[in-house]
Amino acid sequence: MSVYLPSLLGGILIGASAVTLLLLNGRIAGISGIVGRLIQGVGLTNNLAFVLGLLLGPVAYLLVMGGWPTVQITAGWPLIILAGLLVGFGSRMGSGCTSGHGVLGLARLSPRSIVAVATFLAAGMAAVTILRGAGL
Repeated sequence: MSVYLPSLLGGILIGASAVTLLLLNGRIAGISGIVGRLIQGVGLTNNLAFVLGLLLGPVAYLLVMGGWPTVQITAGWPLIILAGLLVGFGSRMGSGCTSGHGVLGLARLSPRSIVAVATFLAAGMAAVTILRGAGL
């Protein structure tokens, strides 16, 4: 069970923060929208507080678990940058990102979110299948 504890705690914190933001501010915890509004200068206090909370997450992990989270990235910077740009483009095209659609959209049984999450999953499975077939 201890292997799954960090993921379980992370999921609980994501859900709790999303529900808290919805109940207290009436806002969906979609990270792309929050960061977009922050860049535009809209709702600076709330959006900045949410983003700072995200950035302080690893520090909270350190305090609770006694060590930094293990992260292993084997891709090079060009691929990471391309992936980030594609995710940003996709989240704008899909009117939201995985956090907004996947966490609160599904919980609210939003048809648009159900289609979006199904598309995210299908695209992810296709990418893995193609990349593994190409030996990458």
